[in-house]
Amino acid sequence: MTGQPSQTIRVAVLGADGRMGRAVCAAVDAAPDLDLVAQVRAGDDLAASLDGVDVAVDFTVPSVTEANVRTLVDAGVHAVVGTTGWTDESRGRISDHLAARADHGSEVGVLIAPNFGLSAVLAMTFAAKAARFFESVEVVELHHPDKIDAPSGTARHTATAIAAARREAGVAPSPDATETGLDARGADVDGVRVHAVRLRGLVAHEEILLGNEGEQLVIRQDSFDRKSFMPGVLLAIREVVSRPGLTVGLENVLDLS
Repeated sequence: MTGQPSQTIRVAVLGADGRMGRAVCAAVDAAPDLDLVAQVRAGDDLAASLDGVDVAVDFTVPSVTEANVRTLVDAGVHAVVGTTGWTDESRGRISDHLAARADHGSEVGVLIAPNFGLSAVLAMTFAAKAARFFESVEVVELHHPDKIDAPSGTARHTATAIAAARREAGVAPSPDATETGLDARGADVDGVRVHAVRLRGLVAHEEILLGNEGEQLVIRQDSFDRKSFMPGVLLAIREVVSRPGLTVGLENVLDLS
């Protein structure tokens, strides 16, 4: 299964019985250049489900996704991962595993994206570009109450990119005189405050608030339906086959220069 896939990309969906998994299956099934060849559900033997698969899409749960990706890499199957809960350490382990496999001639690619919504990716990109021009910046993410991790992977990715851009530009940390009640100030992600809201009726939403004395910039992104993520998922499937190694963030396969 290593090497370039056939003209039609053969796809497996992990977590096929979940909300995102069902949407991915429908999107892949409708794409003329993709072939849905496996739908893997909780309890299925993953390794035994990968015969003839070029790319696997993982929308499972944080507790199993790293092990799933290792199994995919070992089988020579490219991976597109939308499951959140990744850390620098877990991504590092996957990067090391890919490097070890590459030493033996493997050219497997893994693309981990905190968010596949094009509006979300653009909001993250715009925020990182704007952050060096503002004294203060904070992130608010809003999701449905069935989400099991907080802050969201999207918000963490946004905050990390903002922090990196500010460090590179020599911008001081956002001013904050809070001395008591720090638990009300949200999570600290690389020095950027991130606040998580969980509310019935929401799907996935993010606001980046940037402020200077006398002015404010608000960048907001709203995903009202999981169908909005599907163009990004399909793009990732088509791109990962030509990107060996680890890629983090859909922005890295978009032409945003």
